[in-house]
Amino acid sequence: MKPYDRKPKQIVVTTLCLLAGNGLLAFLVAAFVIPHDIIMGGTTGIGIVLHKLFPSIEVASFVFVLNALLLLIGLIILGKKLFITTVASTILYPVMLALCQRIPGIDSLTDNPLLAAVFAGALMGIALGLVMRVGSSTGGMDIVNLILHKWLHLPIALFVYLTDTLVVGGQALFTLPEKTLLGILVLVIESIVLDKTMLVGTSQIQILIISERFEELRSALLNRLQAGVTMIRIETGRLRQEGFSVLCVIPQNKLYAATELIQEIDPDAFITISQIKEVRGQGFTTARKEILNPEEPN
Repeated sequence: MKPYDRKPKQIVVTTLCLLAGNGLLAFLVAAFVIPHDIIMGGTTGIGIVLHKLFPSIEVASFVFVLNALLLLIGLIILGKKLFITTVASTILYPVMLALCQRIPGIDSLTDNPLLAAVFAGALMGIALGLVMRVGSSTGGMDIVNLILHKWLHLPIALFVYLTDTLVVGGQALFTLPEKTLLGILVLVIESIVLDKTMLVGTSQIQILIISERFEELRSALLNRLQAGVTMIRIETGRLRQEGFSVLCVIPQNKLYAATELIQEIDPDAFITISQIKEVRGQGFTTARKEILNPEEPN
């Protein structure tokens, strides 16, 4: 991919993720959270409580005001890049929530509170993950989570769980125990799905081979399997012999062929096989450079 092609693609991906994430979040709140009075974290949870105190004001209005205040804090601490993308969510989410609440029958998709909580947690994790994967946020408490992540360098999913727990805990003082339990269930499912969504990508298999016949293995993997390899200088632990190990990342459907090829060349080769969640770079997310003769240096 040419350098000047990357920016337009990133803009399109970011826009689609923002639209999908905010739309999904607005839908689940309108369809599952508000109709079943499920307590939840974030500014939405605070907005629901404020709506109970002031019924004449919609939840979306409270959310917009809270998000705007936190957005200013994010501008000061996190910088302009996040501010620009978060502005979109600050506007999109309350607008989409207001529109979703006006969809006929959206509040009667299910009469089972447990089913509503499960769907709310799962969809919320996906929605937040889509937005956070492109370096943005849905605004509100997500900004607090990103600030904590920047300062403490711990997983974002952990901060999502902690801040949401605080908000849910505050609401638990004013609601029935069953609603509190459903809220906790939403948080647990949300955290699990968010963590998985953040890691979704092109899953591949990584093979590490230690063998005295590393040159033959390198050549065979390059030419016969058409796989990229990396040579890593090593020293054996027992005999302190220097050599190279062969590192190879391949699609899952090539695993059998790769192991058969390695065993054919060196039946005594030491092999470790592991699954990696995501791969980026040449040959995977960018076009592979074709070399006529892999044996010749670039």
